[in-house]
Amino acid sequence: MRGGEYALSRLIEELNRTVNVVNAFLEEALKLERDAPPLFESSTHIFKAGGKRLRPFLVLKACELVGGNPEQALPTAAAVEVLHNFTLIHDDIMDRDEKRRGVPTVHTLWGVPQAIITGDLLFAKVFEIITGKTSRMDVRNEALLEALNVVSKVTIDICVGQTMDMLFETRMNVTEREYLNMIALKTAALFRASAEAGAVLGGSKPLERSRLSTFGESAGMAFQLIDDVLGVKASEEELGKPVGSDIREGKKTLIVIHALENAGSRGRRLIVSALGNRVAETNHVREAIKALEETGSIEYTKQKALGYVEEAKKSLDLFPVTPAKEILMELPSFFVSRKF
Repeated sequence: MRGGEYALSRLIEELNRTVNVVNAFLEEALKLERDAPPLFESSTHIFKAGGKRLRPFLVLKACELVGGNPEQALPTAAAVEVLHNFTLIHDDIMDRDEKRRGVPTVHTLWGVPQAIITGDLLFAKVFEIITGKTSRMDVRNEALLEALNVVSKVTIDICVGQTMDMLFETRMNVTEREYLNMIALKTAALFRASAEAGAVLGGSKPLERSRLSTFGESAGMAFQLIDDVLGVKASEEELGKPVGSDIREGKKTLIVIHALENAGSRGRRLIVSALGNRVAETNHVREAIKALEETGSIEYTKQKALGYVEEAKKSLDLFPVTPAKEILMELPSFFVSRKF
């Protein structure tokens, strides 16, 4: 097996192990909600539907990279995953999405009111898990408070990014710079916070923390840009939701922004007529996607993602070669090579 294939194989093995560890932790953390069956069912639904647990993986590996004990970072890693899934539940309500990870969304199954309270519960669980579970371990109070501060601040970033995303849906003149700023807040910020929180709990030095923060953000930018590509290129089975849903919702992705600037009159007309048209027929959406391809906008976005991959890897230069570093160096490339 060649070096790159071996590293990828190890990464996937480590990711699968993290999935099992985090899922077991979350199952225990959500047990108390059995007293309210609908709340227990709705709050565990999205976790049972799957997920790669990339953000908790980043917490654990960042902690390990700086010489810390990943077990002490596990509560925060699990809490970050709870925060991520809380945002997905509320995102699905706002976007009126009916599927997530190949199964019906929470609000589709239980209604909007129950979905809102489910999200509220998970948001509260984030901080209960960090404070309640970590305090039982041998973690310095200063590190625990700082990790809590990192998670609190990123929640604000996500709210700002989500608001920008919604505002962009009503505009046709969103710039590339505006879009990249938005995804830095809405998506990449949680990857950044995951790496930073792991570094804090591992006892990192200031420069180590800063470099891991940069790593997380750059990797997160690459992740979102490829997510946009998959939204128009992957099959519904791979994606877990209808292909072209971003187009129907009027999302101004980098692909769309680049295409609107470079398409001819016919291509632009096809794209604009499908954007934000929730009842657009499948053939109409396919024509719009073809126009996106013909402008080179999908390839442009892929290349932009690869640029962020290189930024992420470069940020780890100061760290000595260890198994944790080797795994993290492979992670951004995995983000851009994934099919779902």
